[in-house]
Amino acid sequence: MTDHDSAVHVPRPLLLGAAGAALCLLALVAGASSPAEARPPRTGVEVTTSASQVTVTDLPCQPGELSVAMTNVSETDRYADLLLSAPEPVELSREVFSSWLPAAEPDQPVTAEVGITVPRGTPSGEHSLELQVDRSRLELPVLVRPAPEKGPGDNLLLGERATASSTHGNFSTCAAVDGDADSAGWERTGWNDGTRGAFPDTFEVALSEPAPVDRVVLTTLDRAANPAERFGISDWDVQLRVDEQWRTVAEVRDSTEGEVTSRFERTTAEAVRVVVHGSNNGDYSRIVELAAYGG
Repeated sequence: MTDHDSAVHVPRPLLLGAAGAALCLLALVAGASSPAEARPPRTGVEVTTSASQVTVTDLPCQPGELSVAMTNVSETDRYADLLLSAPEPVELSREVFSSWLPAAEPDQPVTAEVGITVPRGTPSGEHSLELQVDRSRLELPVLVRPAPEKGPGDNLLLGERATASSTHGNFSTCAAVDGDADSAGWERTGWNDGTRGAFPDTFEVALSEPAPVDRVVLTTLDRAANPAERFGISDWDVQLRVDEQWRTVAEVRDSTEGEVTSRFERTTAEAVRVVVHGSNNGDYSRIVELAAYGG
């Protein structure tokens, strides 16, 4: 979640307008001039952020998001490393943003996204995120807030910690518990295992606390260019972890559907797992979204 844009110019102090809005800006500027002198050309790297602070909840798979951009404002092409760090319990999706920065008119910013999370159970409070380029630093506050409680009928897996036997390339386990079951953008909102043609594959989500579960909804890849009867998973078991032991509560075989709901006797579980035994073209396990309900 992001607030408004703000502005910081380093080594000069933070300046806020009358309305209190500005753009967070870290600038590496070589040389200075008096008001009576001609201002020298800008030099160095400017770093801008999309917000003056970031707010996160303690849902491991629903990160706070921050856009960071580096701009070469000198007259010479250069390579730059932006280092990002935060103390525990704050976790960052990346700790280095490196890029070749051409000197160009107009300026050409290069942008990267940073996901910011904290573990389940992290108390509310304020932490810090530090950004550093060369010898200059900028700190942004990271505000931790409690996640909304899940009530009857809510998806128990939404945003919770997801793990898998393997993950392919740029895919993410968290993408399959983000609440987006649309296959149109599944490369961003789904999971793909990393072992072509090798089964079984597992995908597991830990609940924040033991809760009753009586149905699991699995959405596999199913769109015009990649229909489920060719690219979806076909055979899998649904398992619940009860008293630290996995129990199979449902089996699905020979499926060609994009979405399948498995219903079973209500059971208080600590986690939900899908064990994939095969796909319709025999290559990968693909889950766009996994959801579980208990009421």
